[in-house]
Amino acid sequence: METTVEGIPEAGVETMGITADGMAADPVVGPAPLTPEEAAELNQQFETAHPREVLRWATAAFPDGRVAISSTFGPSGMVLIHMMAEEDIRVPVLFVDTLYHFPETLAHAEHVRSHYGLDLRVFKPAASREAFEAQHGPRLWERDEELFHQLTKVEPMKEALTGFEGWVNGRRRDQSLTRAGIPIVEQSGRTKVNPLARWTLDQVWEFVMVNRVLYHPLHDEGYASIGDEPLTTPTLPGEHERAGRWRGSTRTECGLHQL
Repeated sequence: METTVEGIPEAGVETMGITADGMAADPVVGPAPLTPEEAAELNQQFETAHPREVLRWATAAFPDGRVAISSTFGPSGMVLIHMMAEEDIRVPVLFVDTLYHFPETLAHAEHVRSHYGLDLRVFKPAASREAFEAQHGPRLWERDEELFHQLTKVEPMKEALTGFEGWVNGRRRDQSLTRAGIPIVEQSGRTKVNPLARWTLDQVWEFVMVNRVLYHPLHDEGYASIGDEPLTTPTLPGEHERAGRWRGSTRTECGLHQL
């Protein structure tokens, strides 16, 4: 099934295990997990390391084609993408188009892809929002928020990660209580690498500004953290970075990082 994301080319796009040329995606390849002792040693080493050092390790530690970075192109993800470009690190960038992103998010994704020459691979839960709602009904998040996230985020990301042993992402400890204890190297079926775990939001934005890194235009309109349009609101002065996500709910995660 061919899919597009407003200007993002069809090449490299996959939807639920089907590549853009209509061929079945490669079968799942089991990861080669680190031992707990190896992970602990790496975390001790990286606790004082610059994220660039962690990125260099992550992209050299796995065979070619077995490590990827996932991103929705928020400020943390953009810092990593910019560092990778500076280090001439080229790995696939996995983006889940939930079909409910802000239009500005899709435009930003295409701008980033073009600017950095990314190997951007886009995964969707269905060919279109209309097709998704024909099967699951409108406004599923209001009827079953858990199922909505499972279908629009978790299942596409499972497919996106097929065959990858290493998964780099932009999570930080200061983003939420649920992330406060994340290690830099995490073993959860595959090796998950969090190069910015130790960084704060202020450090991220300082890097963005000093290095003139591209950032999402909605940040200039009061959105500190940007997810699906129906479930994201601007944040008020003094509110936490992720206060605008799932406002009025106790939810703090969509479930992706349980993978």
